[in-house]
Amino acid sequence: MMQRIEYIKGCLSYTFSQILTNIPNIIIIIYMNTQKLTSLKGRSLLKWLDFTREEIRLFLDFSKQVKSEKDEKKERFKGKTLAMLFEKRSTRTRCAFETAFGEEGGHPVFLSTDDIQLGAKESIEDTARVLGRMFSAIQFRGFKQSTVETLANYSGVPVYNGLTDLFHPTQVLADILTLEENFGDCQGKKLVFVGDGRNNVARSLLVICSKLGVNFSIITSPTLMPDANLLTLCDPIAKKHGADIHIGTDLQKVVDADAIYTDVWVSMGEDAKRPERVAILSPYQVNQSLMDKTLRKDTIFLHCLPAIKGEEVTTEVIDGPQSRAWEQAENRKWTIKAIMLATLSEQGTF
Repeated sequence: MMQRIEYIKGCLSYTFSQILTNIPNIIIIIYMNTQKLTSLKGRSLLKWLDFTREEIRLFLDFSKQVKSEKDEKKERFKGKTLAMLFEKRSTRTRCAFETAFGEEGGHPVFLSTDDIQLGAKESIEDTARVLGRMFSAIQFRGFKQSTVETLANYSGVPVYNGLTDLFHPTQVLADILTLEENFGDCQGKKLVFVGDGRNNVARSLLVICSKLGVNFSIITSPTLMPDANLLTLCDPIAKKHGADIHIGTDLQKVVDADAIYTDVWVSMGEDAKRPERVAILSPYQVNQSLMDKTLRKDTIFLHCLPAIKGEEVTTEVIDGPQSRAWEQAENRKWTIKAIMLATLSEQGTF
């Protein structure tokens, strides 16, 4: 309780006398926020389309609290276990889940496709049933969105999408946290993604920006536009929350951007397409000339990493003063910890 009061005090910037006067109101805020976080208990995170704006906001604000407490030693996952299923290699996702869970007293178990029968000799449904009886939660990083959906449907425990070909929800929560650390409330801010508009990061940004009222643009080749079905789905969401969504090819649309974002041009499993993709996307490289087109000195650069320097972004930009790629990478840990705490911890342990 005292930690929550300290957190609320910092957020509201009360003087000491104001704090004393408003203690009853602060306690009400604490109670309401605890109740709202408790409502997320047991939920899976498969894609942000499954959550309301208010629920995403809860995750985001809780991430800030979790990050502010990073030097405090707690054991909120003591006695809990996390199955970490990986079909694809990973640096940030694996390290974020494993350290976030382990340092809170939990026991994460890494399982690759060389270790278990995921969809091989055993159906995904049966694997889910078994893991759900042995683990408190499951993280999946792989290819098909249907796999993580099946794990959630049959395991009976929270399942977290660490990346599929369609969505990367934990990544974009960290992206929005990084945006807010630099510019305050993300509502009305301008985020521009330059590169492959079909990939899981671009798709996930489209969803979360529509939900949170972030003005979002994808600038890409005509052959790499996001799919029409997702755009149709996000259009009414964006209008409801005041987000201006733009999809096109014109690099001049970066003018006045708060952040420019890019990703590798060739996603995992698409290596054979590298020569074609490089030829198509070379005009969309994020270099200093493109950063200058925003006409703002405070525009930041974002990248979900790993980066291929010299392709989608120059070394000058990603290693330069406008880059926030490394803070963004660190924020994967705090947002992932917040997601797991909100969906796994017992009431009152925050």
